[in-house]
Amino acid sequence: MTIKEVLEQAKKVIRIESQGVLGLLDRLDEAFAEAVELIFNCRGRIIVSGVGKSGIVGRKIAATLNSTGTSAIFIHPVDFLHGDMGLVKPEDVFLAVSKSGETSEVERMLHHFKRLGVKVIALTGNRNSSLAHTADVVVDAGVKQEACPHDLAPTASSTAAMVMGDALAVALLVRRDFRPEDFARLHPGGTLGYKLLLRVEEMMLTGESVGRVEAGALMKDVLLELVGKRGICAVMDEQGRLAGVITDGDFKRLIGRTTDFMAIAAAEVMNRQPKMIHPQTLCVEAVELMERHRIISMPVVDADNRVVGMIHLHDLMRAKVI
Repeated sequence: MTIKEVLEQAKKVIRIESQGVLGLLDRLDEAFAEAVELIFNCRGRIIVSGVGKSGIVGRKIAATLNSTGTSAIFIHPVDFLHGDMGLVKPEDVFLAVSKSGETSEVERMLHHFKRLGVKVIALTGNRNSSLAHTADVVVDAGVKQEACPHDLAPTASSTAAMVMGDALAVALLVRRDFRPEDFARLHPGGTLGYKLLLRVEEMMLTGESVGRVEAGALMKDVLLELVGKRGICAVMDEQGRLAGVITDGDFKRLIGRTTDFMAIAAAEVMNRQPKMIHPQTLCVEAVELMERHRIISMPVVDADNRVVGMIHLHDLMRAKVI
């Protein structure tokens, strides 16, 4: 084959698989929502199984469910029929992955599950299969054709099944109101978990590193704080609470209006409604707030609105929160 022919074949595969995935949109129906509710209300675990490529897809679905708050386990049909059946309890839900819906090993499992009273979800490409007729809920992951030129090797069908599994997992994630901190607790060992669990109090500047002046201070005092304290200064009221902030941007705008600024009071220049954040807030939320309001720093305040620190976007970048 020429290079051109190889690339054309690759494009054809990608095109067919993309069409297979998009075709799932028309296959989504009430059964999908029923499957989500069945899994959401499961008091046991989700038992996932399949053979061959479907088994590989099943392992991935089980892993994704686990990482997004739904307890799941993959059991190979052979292992199930040779001892692992003891893992299953009536309160579990069986998620069977099978393109044809006629896999003999999965069918043998199915009979045991039905005897135990376990609810069965079929994730299959054949709605008229034995599996589909026996299952309590059928999630249709069928495709019109495989990317294999002989329409034999599971390619588009396995991709579609995996995407449908992701759709189930994410729908459940939303159904459970699963938050970034929940995700981080299940991924404590990696960089992702570290970033998601990091809180503002661990990254903020404190003590003498925080620029601050009293509301009655003059801009000459503020200027010293801005230069030495990274371009932001908190202005405090008589009770020691945050009254506003002045940034180097505010200072630049001031000298654009007048050169006689030294004797101007800080209270006349400060932003009286600054963005602020609490120490226990996750750093990822701080980043989102800064990006949304296009600021690079903000004061950290306690429950009484007293300044306890200052958080800077550059520090969060160095910590690889971004």
